[in-house]
Amino acid sequence: MNSYNGFFKKAIDSVKQEGRYREFTDLSRYAGNFPIAKNHANGQDVVVWCINDYLCMGQHPKVVKAAIDTIETMGVGAGGTRNIGGTSHPLVLLEREIASLHEKESSLIFTSGYVANDTSLATLGKIIPNLVFFSDEKNHASIIEGIRHSRCTKHVFRHNDMEHLRELLESVDINLPKIIVFESVYSMEGDVAEIAQIYKLAKEFNALTYIDEVHSVGLYGKNGAGIAQSLGYMDKIDIIQGTLAKAYGVIGGYIAGDSLIIDAIRSFASGFIFTTALPPSMAAAALASIKHLKESDAEREKHVAVVKKLKEKLSLANINYLSSESHIVSVMINDQYLAKKASGLLLEDHNIYVQHINYPTVPKGMERLRITPTPMHSDEMIDDFVSSLKYVLESLDVKQHKNIEQEELVNVF
Repeated sequence: MNSYNGFFKKAIDSVKQEGRYREFTDLSRYAGNFPIAKNHANGQDVVVWCINDYLCMGQHPKVVKAAIDTIETMGVGAGGTRNIGGTSHPLVLLEREIASLHEKESSLIFTSGYVANDTSLATLGKIIPNLVFFSDEKNHASIIEGIRHSRCTKHVFRHNDMEHLRELLESVDINLPKIIVFESVYSMEGDVAEIAQIYKLAKEFNALTYIDEVHSVGLYGKNGAGIAQSLGYMDKIDIIQGTLAKAYGVIGGYIAGDSLIIDAIRSFASGFIFTTALPPSMAAAALASIKHLKESDAEREKHVAVVKKLKEKLSLANINYLSSESHIVSVMINDQYLAKKASGLLLEDHNIYVQHINYPTVPKGMERLRITPTPMHSDEMIDDFVSSLKYVLESLDVKQHKNIEQEELVNVF
């Protein structure tokens, strides 16, 4: 094997030379004391500013209790695939709840949101002959991979550019089956899809619609069903994909839609058929989280207030961030080396953890610190973060610009 080590070393060296080598930060979160976590590198506590547990539901007493109770009664693992080992009852209840949440006939659980996209899109290509995909250029890697694995014809339209999407749709035979794939909230920029216009184009050109709601479920809509619900288009979207690992604070992904679509994907999807099922405890925890957020607006309301306050403080400090309609706040660094240094200095000198984002997650030259405020971030934490960030950016001579335009959060809570 030593004769192969040169290949691996060369690959790692190239990543390091490009300034995008990533090292894990060894943390332990404290249940009941989020966003504080222990940094095992030095034993000190840090404030976490970049986690996708947007509403802190991963430590909610109802969610924790549901997981513990289920482990004590059903054990830890799922024991196998659902086709062979049987389907645990918490999974059955969870799929019913998700279908109800999105007002669809059926839903299907996967082990992650990534697997849900990759598997579902690839399977649609197997089921529908001559299917043509139309995909937003900023869609997630899981969507890109799913379309690639489908081996279908694809057209990539410029981000949120409806005129370009129309041009591409017009270039394809109207009789060919089509599907438009897009996200409701884009994870790096934080902007929102043109759902109404996409739906109209889909109707005009006889296309199916597939929306990725992973960064909006739990957060938006009257009961947390997502952006499509809040804008009145949830019933018009053919397939809704979401995650249980972000605002719901657990793990797993899903799709929801008409029972015939879901059953067909369930019957042909290798990424579902040959994968061990989600553990019963995680299904029960996710079920508890969804049920709570369907009834409670408190977490969402507090979240909106904290996001707004952080954006205001950043603007007052003349710190450059991407103005967006959502909860995602990206402070632009635009340099891979400086972004990594800024993240490191915040952690080492200020006990603030916010991971830098670089290529391939974002294009080269668009490196950033992606900040995700939560309801548990206090005013004191916000002030400390903004002052520390300003100090670090100035010490690294990162150019700062006051935002020209500050957009309001989408009024969908």
